[in-house]
Amino acid sequence: MSTINKTPIDAGVVKKKIEASGLEKVGLGAIRELVRLVNEIEKETGEKFVRMEMGVPGLPPPQVGIEGEIEALRKGVASKYPMIEGEDMLKSEISRFVKNFLNIDVIPKHCIPTVGSMQGAMASFLVSCRRDAKKDTMLFIDPGFPVQKQQQKVLGLKFESFDVYNYRGDKLKAKLESYLEKGNISTILYSNPNNPSWICFTESELQIIGELANKYDVIIMEDLAYFAMDFRKDLSKPGVPPYQPTVANYTGNYILLISSSKSFSYAGQRIGMLVISNQLFDRKFPDLKRFFKTDGFGYSMIYGAVYSLSSGTSHSAQYGLAAMLKAANDGKFNFVESVKEYGERAKIMKKIFTDNGFKIVYDMDDDQPLADGFYFTFSYPGMDGVSLLEELLYYGVSAIALITTGSERIEGLRACVSQIQRTQFPVLEERLRIFNQHHS
Repeated sequence: MSTINKTPIDAGVVKKKIEASGLEKVGLGAIRELVRLVNEIEKETGEKFVRMEMGVPGLPPPQVGIEGEIEALRKGVASKYPMIEGEDMLKSEISRFVKNFLNIDVIPKHCIPTVGSMQGAMASFLVSCRRDAKKDTMLFIDPGFPVQKQQQKVLGLKFESFDVYNYRGDKLKAKLESYLEKGNISTILYSNPNNPSWICFTESELQIIGELANKYDVIIMEDLAYFAMDFRKDLSKPGVPPYQPTVANYTGNYILLISSSKSFSYAGQRIGMLVISNQLFDRKFPDLKRFFKTDGFGYSMIYGAVYSLSSGTSHSAQYGLAAMLKAANDGKFNFVESVKEYGERAKIMKKIFTDNGFKIVYDMDDDQPLADGFYFTFSYPGMDGVSLLEELLYYGVSAIALITTGSERIEGLRACVSQIQRTQFPVLEERLRIFNQHHS
């Protein structure tokens, strides 16, 4: 259709750039590959895309973080190596933060700053997936962040996965147990809220996961990249329920990956938080000595994995994050309020899509309507996701295919709302109207 009808973006340029990309199927490209392709099309055509492919913040960073980092730089921290385990003031604020906003107790020693949650995940894979020679396989509860599977492949580690959408509620227990009873699963990873579907696990589901972790001695990696961003509840008050839901209420076998990128709009400084439960940090696993100097889980994480990956996290960024966490912990900075804009954008954008013939793919959260947040998913009747993604490029709209996230919904795409300004909504509406006119 795109080569027959006149499209908003020059079809000849789009076709040429797709062919030159080296991608066998554009719709199966990695996020950064799609970013590069769209950049090249924009550069040659001079037309700005409605960009929904990459999950990056679209709001300014908090001033309190900027000031904290500037002050640290002025004091000369840039000339000094940071401690591998993190600066004490930041570790203390992370400990306070998880108490105030998750209502769990983790001592500062077990709170480790990392070069974004990406490094936290990589370090956790290196240790948790090697602690027991018999348990050599990771289980992803999908859909999920595609790069985490890429990390597993780079490390030469085994993994399995399943799409959780049809196994919500009580069905989750039997599905998980079908994997765990084989005895080879070391670790389970999921995101909550979920990237890309934006589903959120209920307390009963988290209890199922936690209790099975205890039964089968499996480590749960809970990716909280979108911390407190289920806007259906007010999770913004320190020390006041409701709290961000977490599996930590039901098991001591957990690692939390907490990002500063989305909730704090601090993605450019590449700093995240790796929180290891008090119970797990101090455990001994003799098989760790195959790769590390010690059998201690926490020691291996810091001085084996994190040290090998970066020998510490940006010194000044630690001070910036500490300042933001302190302000949040003290009740002086409502970090949730500052990112509610994402939910409002999603609500408007979903309507623009559905008004122009598109369908929302993941639309229910167990028995509740899905929240509006950082991501949503969509499809177009009669097209699979890979074909839809490529076709939309001719209309100046970019996203990623759900199939690349482990989703079984092969017809769908994931849209990130963060880079879309409200001034672009009329452009999006017009381009989708033309697309629907050409394809209905």
